[in-house]
Amino acid sequence: MNILEVKDLCKTYIVNKRQNNVLKNVNFMIDEGEMVAVMGPSGSGKSTLLYAVSGMDDLTAGEVNFCGKNIAGMSERELADLRLDEMGFIFQQMYMLKNLTILDNIILPATQSKKQREPRRETARRGQDFMRRLGIIDIADNDINEVSGGQLQRACICRSMMNNPKMIFADEPTGALNRTYSDEVMEELVKLNSEGTTIMLVTHDVKVAAKCTRVMYIVDGNIKGEYDLSGCSTQIRERERALNNWLLELGW
Repeated sequence: MNILEVKDLCKTYIVNKRQNNVLKNVNFMIDEGEMVAVMGPSGSGKSTLLYAVSGMDDLTAGEVNFCGKNIAGMSERELADLRLDEMGFIFQQMYMLKNLTILDNIILPATQSKKQREPRRETARRGQDFMRRLGIIDIADNDINEVSGGQLQRACICRSMMNNPKMIFADEPTGALNRTYSDEVMEELVKLNSEGTTIMLVTHDVKVAAKCTRVMYIVDGNIKGEYDLSGCSTQIRERERALNNWLLELGW
């Protein structure tokens, strides 16, 4: 069953009275349980696509059906509630509030949600459980400037899961991390996906994309091709090699 269906999606910006068509009649579907990477050269429309299909940016034309609901017809309030209650977000820049501890930042979405009606103690317990799973419970009471980049991004993963989202959207989640931290973060995302969470992520890193089930390659606002990794070898180096060869054929 598909969780996300995109039909003839267009996104146009007007800059200095000139029309810039960033996305041009994009069509694709993502099924429940998939982990899909979006790759492409700089300026190809990767992040714009992620923002458009997740309701963070408006559409110029087309449809985006999330769990059967066309987000193009939603009000700002409805979109905000949808993003809060049904979606999780992870960004390259690890946005967190400086005046809150790591744990308080993690549980913040649950305290704002109308769907999650529970005592704060229970919310905090769930946040701590996520932190234990990701190996960062020892930094629960730390400020955000007292932890490493890898720890902070794992905290962002915890935050993205607080409202039990149907899907996580990640924009270059490892882009600001070194290879060790990147591997740690991807290990956690792969684990979440194996437990049933659907993930769509933007990346420029072949090593990151090779851990996904499918890769979409976008150029000049159009999806030029898709590569299915679900039937490939479980050996990560073989997956990276196969994906890299495919990308080179497309002009990567």
